Amino acid sequence: MPVTTTRWLAEYAWLPEHAEPTPDVLIEVDEGRITAVTPLLGAHGPDAGVDVYADAVPLPGLTVPGLANAHSHAFHRALRGRTHGGRGDFWTWRDQMYGVADRLDPDTYLALARAVYAEMALAGVTCAGEFHYLHHRPDGGTYDDPNEMGAALVEAAAHAGIRLTLLDTCYLTSTVDGQALAGPQRRFGDGDASRWAQRAGAFQPTDAHVRVGAAVHSVRAVPADQLSTVAEWAGERQAPLHVHLSEQPAENDECRAVHGRSPTALLAEHGVLGPNTTAVHTTHPTSADLTLLADSRTGVCLCPTTERDLADGIGPARLMAEAGIRLSLGSDSHAVIDLFEEARAVELDERLRTRRRGHFTPVDLLTAASSAGHAALGWADAGRIAVGARADLVTVRLDSARTAGVPPVGTFFAATAADVEQVVVDGRLVVAKGRHLSVDVPAESSAAIEAVTPR
Repeated sequence: MPVTTTRWLAEYAWLPEHAEPTPDVLIEVDEGRITAVTPLLGAHGPDAGVDVYADAVPLPGLTVPGLANAHSHAFHRALRGRTHGGRGDFWTWRDQMYGVADRLDPDTYLALARAVYAEMALAGVTCAGEFHYLHHRPDGGTYDDPNEMGAALVEAAAHAGIRLTLLDTCYLTSTVDGQALAGPQRRFGDGDASRWAQRAGAFQPTDAHVRVGAAVHSVRAVPADQLSTVAEWAGERQAPLHVHLSEQPAENDECRAVHGRSPTALLAEHGVLGPNTTAVHTTHPTSADLTLLADSRTGVCLCPTTERDLADGIGPARLMAEAGIRLSLGSDSHAVIDLFEEARAVELDERLRTRRRGHFTPVDLLTAASSAGHAALGWADAGRIAVGARADLVTVRLDSARTAGVPPVGTFFAATAADVEQVVVDGRLVVAKGRHLSVDVPAESSAAIEAVTPR
């Protein structure tokens, strides 16, 4: 079979280290990699009629690198629109989340995750980080294959056409002081970190679209004397290591009461922080916490739509950036799946927090949504339109009701997921004309959610 090369002619493309999009860019792809990027300097646009470019597929609109959703709980998608009608906080929402967790099995989780990951593809996401802790049966017993639930997620991502970093999560206790898992939480636990490591280490998918990393659920869920086991497991494999950190003030208070230090300091003491580590949320850090994160080169994944949906608070994103902490983005509970919304929320929420404007440039927001997220998930060769990078191309309409009249540089302040017209992942067309090519996302989402939610 002959080797084929695909040539795309972008009306605008956002190239690395450019302050704004470049017009008329020829992008050549071979075997899933970008082999050439040629700005045509306005001489040969999609309408120029130059024969030498006749075989290039035109990409009207703005083409950006594939977006990375660095923090996902796929099953939370079943809660969208069902938890917003009353008062409460994170902890009352969590009870409803456990109700969905209790109803899932490998088949229903495959169906739900397939729809969720396909919805991500429609939104321009080419890689997701799944923070996975639904390991076992609802009563805590293991499946015949102890990693059957994780395998369902890997299969779901393959069906949806995106890459996946499965962040196998260690979850052992229900409180900072070590109370046992109970009720729906029982299916999360492996008993201790050594048994978690044994199970996680046995899962070795060979599919090209997946990588396996690790996660510490939180300082509530992993006893201090077992944190190093998870960190060492990830370190030996040079795998990504993620952790929920300081999402709630109550978590900080309990950690100080039990351990006499902040969650960040506790993680630092036990070797969890480091350049391959991403702290998720980090909504309530102290200045000392930020120093520990920066000095250890730990990244932070912000999830603004979830943090505001759960009334968690607004994290100090600008202070993090000024400290040199790399920022990535996630849709977490999937109250919405829209990386454009997550990106602009970083800036807009900071305006609310400080009552000042202009904290992040459009390039800062693009970086957080693309290359920084991919790097946090262990795919450092993705998230840039550059020679040698993975051929992930997301084309956004510039003529929709939202983007009409908006200069391309303003896309992250105007566009939504609904404006994504085409998505290419590793050189393969996954979304065309705003439709997923293999998954009927609305129909499959409805059916999958109906199967796991009470009538």
